[in-house]
Amino acid sequence: MKNNLLLGLAITALLFNSCSTDDTADINITDNSIINNTNNDGSTGNTDDDIAINAAEYSSDLVLDANKTYTISGPVIMSEGANLIIGEGVTIKAEATGADVYIAISQGAKIFANGTAASPIVMTSGASNPAAGEWGGLIILGKAPINSVTGNATSTSEIGSLPYGGTETLDSSGTISYVRVEYSGGAADGSSENNGFSFYGVGAGTTVDFIQAYESADDGIEFFGGNVEVNHAVVINCQDDSIDWTEGFSGKVSNAYVQHGADHDKGFECDGYNTDIGNLSSPKFWSKPTVKDVTIVGLGSSTGNEAIRLRAGTQGVFDNILIQGFAEGFDLDGDAGANSDNPTGTGVINGDLDVTNVTFTDVTVPLKNDTGDTFTDADLITGIGNATGTDYATWGAGWTIGN
Repeated sequence: MKNNLLLGLAITALLFNSCSTDDTADINITDNSIINNTNNDGSTGNTDDDIAINAAEYSSDLVLDANKTYTISGPVIMSEGANLIIGEGVTIKAEATGADVYIAISQGAKIFANGTAASPIVMTSGASNPAAGEWGGLIILGKAPINSVTGNATSTSEIGSLPYGGTETLDSSGTISYVRVEYSGGAADGSSENNGFSFYGVGAGTTVDFIQAYESADDGIEFFGGNVEVNHAVVINCQDDSIDWTEGFSGKVSNAYVQHGADHDKGFECDGYNTDIGNLSSPKFWSKPTVKDVTIVGLGSSTGNEAIRLRAGTQGVFDNILIQGFAEGFDLDGDAGANSDNPTGTGVINGDLDVTNVTFTDVTVPLKNDTGDTFTDADLITGIGNATGTDYATWGAGWTIGN
């Protein structure tokens, strides 16, 4: 297909004149070419300045050359079989119009975002004075299990209504390394919100290492099921939860550093299933990730906030967790009994929810039990005072901001 400037303008007009019920653009475009004007990467514009990328659904590879700056003004969606390949040092600037501007990697598509500590990849707002919530962020959708559906069905993402979920635990959505997402979290409405990084049913074949979410208006990193492993994760100044999981997430988070700003909610918010939908899996399964080597820094015990909230039957194995400056360390919510809808306390009693090696500094209440089940602090937490957290000062140097 031959692309030219008139086609780019026609695509832009089509995108801005169509919207879905959640106020995000209704994408019906399939672009089978990687040639647009003078740039051999699916983009348009002057290669010496910001290079504009058409808002479209791409069915072939889109290549962003190292150390260049690109701009997006609407959804950029990679469809099945297509790769988004981003070189080191690339900056992607998003038009500051909220939830309708985002990058999505669909099921069967892949992203290869290979930054370095010296030349990270930065996805940010294009505003001259950027603020949280000005664009949508990065959305990855895989084929790994979720518990918000029955059988082999798929669910759809909050923004863009893109499918995710399945049975492929080793599904790969590519590689993300040294990537920073800034000023994201744009919301279409009160229930449809973007994050910094949104992992929907992402499988363990995906590599995610060295990522930062900075100044998101919603969560920094959120997992909707799946079993991806994320290593070296930084979340700073996000206005809702820094790290959030739901829908049966069973992956791993290791070497995570969380720092709260003036507007924030939980350090971790951990749900066994999506309470807006229900646990529809059969047999039922719950979120049960491994969380290791984590530092969570709040604004002081007088703020009234919780570092880690565990609810809706979530399970999990935590080790080496350093918590500083919170009213509550671990807050557990649920219903009594193994057969309840929210058996969070049962996870503690059965050993499916376990915390070893924790250090509390300026924390008023280390453990609050609102599950309806009876257990002692020692049934959940052992090794108090032994945690050192993560060595963020070493591995976060040079490529992260906000600390």
